[in-house]
Amino acid sequence: MRFALEGETGPAVARLVARLDGMPLAIELAAARVEALGVAQLLDRLDDRFGLLVAGDRLAAGRQRSLAATAEWSYQLLDEQERRVFRAVSVFPGPFTLAAAEAVAGDGAGPVVLRLVDCSLLVPPQAGPDGRSRYVMLETLRAYGAGQLAAAGEQEAAAVVLAGYALRVAEQAAAGLQTSSGEAAAARRLDADEATVRQVLAWAMDHDGAMTLRLAVTLAPWWLLRGRLAGEYAVLREAAGGAEVGSDGWCAAQFWLGETARYSTDTAAALGHYTAVRDAIGDRPPSRALADCLAGRSVTLLNLGRIPEAADEGRRALAMARELDYPAGEALALTSLSIAAYDADDLGSAVQLARQAGHIPADIPGWIARWCSYILTMVLTDAGDLAAAERICAAGLARSRDAGDLWTQARLLIRMVILDEQAGRASDAAAYLREGLQIAGRTGGGWELLNGLDCCGYLCATTGRCAEALTLWAALAALKRHEGFTEPPAEARRRHEPLREARQALGPARARTAEERGAAMSLDTAAEYALMLTTPGPQPPAAPALEKLSAREQELVTLVAHGRTDAQIAAQLFISVRTVSTHLDRVRDKTGCRRRADLTRLALSAGLV
Repeated sequence: MRFALEGETGPAVARLVARLDGMPLAIELAAARVEALGVAQLLDRLDDRFGLLVAGDRLAAGRQRSLAATAEWSYQLLDEQERRVFRAVSVFPGPFTLAAAEAVAGDGAGPVVLRLVDCSLLVPPQAGPDGRSRYVMLETLRAYGAGQLAAAGEQEAAAVVLAGYALRVAEQAAAGLQTSSGEAAAARRLDADEATVRQVLAWAMDHDGAMTLRLAVTLAPWWLLRGRLAGEYAVLREAAGGAEVGSDGWCAAQFWLGETARYSTDTAAALGHYTAVRDAIGDRPPSRALADCLAGRSVTLLNLGRIPEAADEGRRALAMARELDYPAGEALALTSLSIAAYDADDLGSAVQLARQAGHIPADIPGWIARWCSYILTMVLTDAGDLAAAERICAAGLARSRDAGDLWTQARLLIRMVILDEQAGRASDAAAYLREGLQIAGRTGGGWELLNGLDCCGYLCATTGRCAEALTLWAALAALKRHEGFTEPPAEARRRHEPLREARQALGPARARTAEERGAAMSLDTAAEYALMLTTPGPQPPAAPALEKLSAREQELVTLVAHGRTDAQIAAQLFISVRTVSTHLDRVRDKTGCRRRADLTRLALSAGLV
């Protein structure tokens, strides 16, 4: 049976060609292996491309009989200095500047890099996200260079030099991230060097705990902007675990761990991280780290309904920040006190404190400035000054988009939903809600997913979808109870009347069914349900896809929709993980639902959850 390029194999072939850098000889040699291995196995084995991609044609020229021979032929044409630089720059996993090459390969590397471009061993420079020109070594040549680097005994030294370079880049960028004016350029610099920084961080985790800590806390603000902070929680935790308790690096890591946990609604973990810093250095002289963690602890306590204690921590944070002449800490403390006043139903004080936070005359970090816009938008909305709230929210959202700040974008998009709903702009609200939910889902923003469920409940209530509104609000209530959150009185009062009207419209039995459905949903399932409800146009019927599935396959789809992993499904059904995987592959083939989110949507559409 001969290989055929078709719908299912096309994407895999495209990935294979990309991994082979589009090199004609490499593609030709790979094609000769497809019949024996298949495209998927070829992709899996490409780490050994030089042993795998060998021609059987003995009449071919020597340098064309294998990929290794082609690379070797090019390498042997270089003089010794050119070979040394070629080996050194092969450590870069992605684009690199001429200055970076000189930092890693030593003085005199610049002219050699230009020679390597002439020899087609480096791709000519192109402008990166930060505007700097960067060179790239193709993956195939990089793999060959890594082999030569190891053979020459230079691998360990090169990794150490690259790590030092990446740390310098990260710390230079971090200085810019501490300001609003320098934030954009600093973030773009890290965007451009992302592959190198990521590789060095992985290396440091295996070789240098101190460097891991420095890199992790340095990169945390950038991770926050790009919506990656939740995904780096394990890295930050490992970095903190190897540090001395109470040291500057440990305190910084604990703060960012607290921010990550709070954003993803793990309130207990967040409180633990902030409190650990307070307990470790609370009896020392005032410090910025302590002020930041006290402000974070204040907001976390508010989520748990402990308003007096939260206000005390906020006031302590504010006094400390002012004593230290620390504007960024002052802004964080003022916003925590604004939220405390809001939760205590003192809207006048909430607005006043939020305005103070937004008018601090200093070049504070951009993410903190935009957080101040978010808090001011929230309290102005509840105070009834909708025009001012909308103006501030729109400006903050524009700044967030310009900065690529996904963390704040999700928050402000949800605030725009609330403002549009109150102004009767249902279609605009739905569009903002969908975008906000998508960003929050990608970035691990549990709080914004919860707020999005609330907004979607109001949207459904105002458009006559009473059952859907009750389902969403029941999901919200159950999820908040599970996390131990206490809802501010103003929010509960605002929802009281639409809840009553929805229940009355449906009647007791249908209302109970709708609410039981929501109470059983996980956060991811409820968020997918809200996304489905905000999708414009008619939705495709689920019945045809569902009819293709056996009873066992439908059961698996239901468990996926409830947020179960393959391992959890296997344990519940007393089958192997491999069997679960095989069943789900068959389900995907039958339904076309490739992602778990697609399977969740199918289950929701069919009423399986």
